[in-house]
Parts: sequence; C-alpha cells; structure tokens
Amino acid sequence: MTHSHLIPADAGIIQPMIELARCSKLQRIIVAGSKGVELRSELHRRGFVRVATTASCGLPAGQYDVALVDWRQRSVKALESTLDWLMDFLSPTGVLVVWVDPQEPASNRQLRFAIEKHGLVVEAGTVCEHGSAVAAQRRDAKPIAKVA
Repeated sequence: MTHSHLIPADAGIIQPMIELARCSKLQRIIVAGSKGVELRSELHRRGFVRVATTASCGLPAGQYDVALVDWRQRSVKALESTLDWLMDFLSPTGVLVVWVDPQEPASNRQLRFAIEKHGLVVEAGTVCEHGSAVAAQRRDAKPIAKVA
C-alpha cells in the first residue's frame, strides 16, 4: 500500500484553508480541485474524518458544512461551472473556501464576482507565497437555532 504525501506547497495551504473555514473535526467537508484526494488525505491525517472528494460525495443534498476548493493552475472562468455544481452540496449555512494561484488584481475581482454570482458573500481572505484564498457564505445564511 502506498501513502500519498503532499508537496510542501500543498501542505502550506491546508492550515490557512481550515482557519478561514473555521472547521471543526466533526463537520462534513467536501474537497474539490485537482488535488482533492491529497487534500482529503491530509485532512484525515489531521483528524478530520468526515471528508469526501467530489468523486465520493454522493448525491447533492446540502449535506456538507464546508467546501474546500483548490483551484490553483485553473482559470477563474472554469471555477464558475464547478461552483454551479458544488453549491447543491453545501448546506445553507456552509462555508466555501477557494484557494487560487497568486493573481493580478483583475483576476481577484473576477474571483469575487464568480463567488458573489452564486449568492455568496466573501467574508475573509488570506494571501501568502502559495497564492490566496477567500472564504464565503450564502447571503441569506442564518444560524439555525438549536432546540433544547
């Protein structure tokens, strides 16, 4: 059996994505992007056990609390069709985090527009040597009151 290991650049994006999403180890997480399997493995290694990739996520039913998208080396334009599909998996109060390569300001505006077009509001972001990430939630997301 072989084990998948993240290259240093990939390992450098995991912690900022977790922090932006405010993930707990009990939340259901879906990962998307070309490195989805590696991201899932690294999250499992860190104790996040309820993680699925887009290949193993089942039918969309708003069942995921967090969507982590590694969109490096891909165009923002291509992200729109992925978001069309991914939004059906995200719960009404779920958080979307998208990581992209270092970009020009125009590309950052395109990213923000693509996210907002899907009814999300960018709430936070981070920039580092490996790129940048934004975290967003639905405009109408309201915490669900817990019944005692």
